[in-house]
Amino acid sequence: MPRRVPSLSGYGLGWSARQRIAAGAIGLAILLALAAAVAMLTGRTGARDAQSATPSGRSSAASPSASPSAGAGSVAKPPPVADPLAFARAAAAMLWSYDTRTTSRDEQLTAMRAWLTSETRYADWSSIAAQVPDPVLWSRMADQDQYATAAVDEAHYPSAFKQALADDPSAITEAYIYAVTVTGKQQIVWTKGGAGAEDRSITLALQCRPNANCSLVAISPRVVP
Repeated sequence: MPRRVPSLSGYGLGWSARQRIAAGAIGLAILLALAAAVAMLTGRTGARDAQSATPSGRSSAASPSASPSAGAGSVAKPPPVADPLAFARAAAAMLWSYDTRTTSRDEQLTAMRAWLTSETRYADWSSIAAQVPDPVLWSRMADQDQYATAAVDEAHYPSAFKQALADDPSAITEAYIYAVTVTGKQQIVWTKGGAGAEDRSITLALQCRPNANCSLVAISPRVVP
């Protein structure tokens, strides 16, 4: 049986936009504690527009506009939505899905990069690229025609994020970075009838500026409830 893609919730560098916002730095440090980071860099001032969700809400189903369209190979394109919860659901489904039969590793990475924010001072591409297996493992997976599909159960704002909002509602207005935790299941299939399923959880950092579509900023190194 081929090795499966490593658990997404345990891979990648963290994100800390607080340091970049306060000091104007362009690097991105490892996230040591999401609660401490979001307490300074995130919050929410209320509904931004008709598509935005409130931090106290949970999303059990994505809106029709949140369904991603086909991208390079088997990788979906980012959906044109401004709701952090809907975008997080689509991003998690993208990260948990792959098809080595139709998509090379380079194509996978290129298509994933299209989800990344264009604001380089906040983007942590390394945490996202770390979700893709190394070239040797990808090649072995391809030898087995391995592919995976994802089913997203729900998306919600972590309690630390909502507490950060309560402590400093105006902090988000500089970078508009949101933390969203998504749960679901990944179904993996390979040759000769091989198959398996695993539960998945991931905490994402998203940028959703007013009057603009959301984009992916980073992946937390741990899942935050």
